[in-house]
Amino acid sequence: MFPLVEKLLILQDRDRHLFRTRAELANLAHERQSIQNHTAEAQVAFNAARERVKVNEAGRKKLELDAQAQQLAIDKYAGQQLQTRKNEEYSALGEQIGHCKKAIAQLEDQQLDLMEQGEKLQKEMAAANAAFQEAKKLLDGQSATIDERERNLKQQLADYEIQRAVAGSELEEATSIRYERLLKTKGENAIVGISNGVCGGCHMKLPTQVILSCKADAELNFCPHCSRVLYFTRDMEMTSASA
Repeated sequence: MFPLVEKLLILQDRDRHLFRTRAELANLAHERQSIQNHTAEAQVAFNAARERVKVNEAGRKKLELDAQAQQLAIDKYAGQQLQTRKNEEYSALGEQIGHCKKAIAQLEDQQLDLMEQGEKLQKEMAAANAAFQEAKKLLDGQSATIDERERNLKQQLADYEIQRAVAGSELEEATSIRYERLLKTKGENAIVGISNGVCGGCHMKLPTQVILSCKADAELNFCPHCSRVLYFTRDMEMTSASA
């Protein structure tokens, strides 16, 4: 193989490792954020369930106080009945007592409704709390795993960057500039082989002269369609011959 092509393939291999390692690191960040979001959502759900329980309890307490106030009014009107000697006043106080008793009955019905709702809300809060605790446990466990993977990947990245720098230093400036341009536009497949007479990058059929030039292995050859660097090996030649 043409020595310059070998150097370019080595450089491309280093860049592929860099691309994939950086992609894994970026994916770890997404994983961590996803777990954190899940935990935050579970906490919000638990807080909301707990707040509904508090509102229910406050409502029941208010109804209880209202009922007590009505009972105090009944006691007051009953005391006034004992003191009055007028039938009209006695009857009027009796009506007030009747109104208070009716109000107490309504308040007690509302209390029962809130009690039933409260039991349901307590169960919902317990379930939400269990989900929140499980989410926190998952966050703690997976965060440790992600942190360890991140440390390893960062070390690998540093090693690959050194190897890449060494491989890049083997190229002349003009070749390096052309390769970097291809890397930006073609990604990790800037140097590709020929398979069955077509470019391994764009898969377009190559002119016979280009294929023969690649076989000669005496200079850099480029795809006339996509501008990628081409190379040809004996394995490819045998595959082409058997096709």
